[in-house]
Amino acid sequence: MHETAFQIFVNALLANNFVLAMFLGLCPFLGVSGKLDTAFPMGVATTFVMLVASLCAYGLNLLLSAFGLEYLRLISYIVIIASSVQLVEMVMKKYSPALFRALGIYLPLITTNCAVLGVALFQTAREYDFIQSMTFSFGGGAGFTLALVLMASVRERLQLSDVPSLAQGTALSLMLAGILSLSFMGFAGLGG
Repeated sequence: MHETAFQIFVNALLANNFVLAMFLGLCPFLGVSGKLDTAFPMGVATTFVMLVASLCAYGLNLLLSAFGLEYLRLISYIVIIASSVQLVEMVMKKYSPALFRALGIYLPLITTNCAVLGVALFQTAREYDFIQSMTFSFGGGAGFTLALVLMASVRERLQLSDVPSLAQGTALSLMLAGILSLSFMGFAGLGG
């Protein structure tokens, strides 16, 4: 069955959300989602890295396949992702130093974000064409951003609530992540 670009986008955004359905990229999800003003830019930066990594992975996969070097995919994808993150860091440091400082260690950790690597590996395994690959990476990045923004919004709202001390901190974050994950599992019928 041939998936349309819209189906791929909705599937990556909701039904197979990298964070809430596949549990990829949990480190920045739990670490940066404390405040909305850092969660959204982190999601946008990750989406950009996903798009660049997907674009380069698509081209690199064609090149490696042409020369019979498919075994170099993983290491090549990691190099692409690390380079993309360096580009994002340099741009953010130059044009938004306050945001660069606010994201702290989580910005370089995009390099090891398994959701970014997952985009490159999944699109290759599913044999997506160029448009499908770009749609998949944009949907995955939008889904990652959505998960961060939802979590940050709920966490900010709960700071104004009287939460029992037993459930504060990490315990509350994990409970919220579980509830968000359950709600996104309800979209599973959309993705097939």
